[in-house]
Amino acid sequence: MKNIVVLISGNGSNLQAIIDACETKRINGAIKAVFSNKADAFGLERAREAGIPAHALTAAQFASREAFDRELMQEIDAYAPDLVVLAGYMRILSPDFVAHYQGRLINIHPSLLPKYPGLHTHRQVLENGDEEHGTSVHFVTDELDGGPVILQAKVPVFPGDTEEEITARVQHQEHAIYPLVISWYVDGRLAMRDGAAWLDGLPLPAQGHASDE
Repeated sequence: MKNIVVLISGNGSNLQAIIDACETKRINGAIKAVFSNKADAFGLERAREAGIPAHALTAAQFASREAFDRELMQEIDAYAPDLVVLAGYMRILSPDFVAHYQGRLINIHPSLLPKYPGLHTHRQVLENGDEEHGTSVHFVTDELDGGPVILQAKVPVFPGDTEEEITARVQHQEHAIYPLVISWYVDGRLAMRDGAAWLDGLPLPAQGHASDE
């Protein structure tokens, strides 16, 4: 049974999908703790409801980003995580933090990377008239939203779509693929080597794994 620690900043809908997948044994692991940089994040309530230790560290408590991340690492490591999962965590991580969890730190980003790193991806899709959008699970490196992609899910963009409609469509896919990728990792099928994501002993292409699994 692998130990998982999840970092959030907001509502925690992906966190809920992961909690549910652990409870139904679709993930052979246990969430040992949830951390947020926002004390009022609803995701912390989701964790408490599931009996998971919930912690908040806010930037105002620390003199620098590095000091914040040092304390966060210390508190995360108390739970001996095999995997650290970013699920809507909106702080930029320091290089030391990324290096400390290299190869066991994953993120989900609401775009088909490398398109639209950073914020406001749904708005950019609408403004640019894209007909396709989606979400990407990737290993975290020092490059913002630039680590090797593990799995993507695509959604259509329809004429007249609002940001809210696209967000809901993308999140529906996120709730399916994020638990799947986590299950690959905890089952020992997934790793990061030589700057690439590897699944079942083979390097994945730039867009990640492609299958109907």
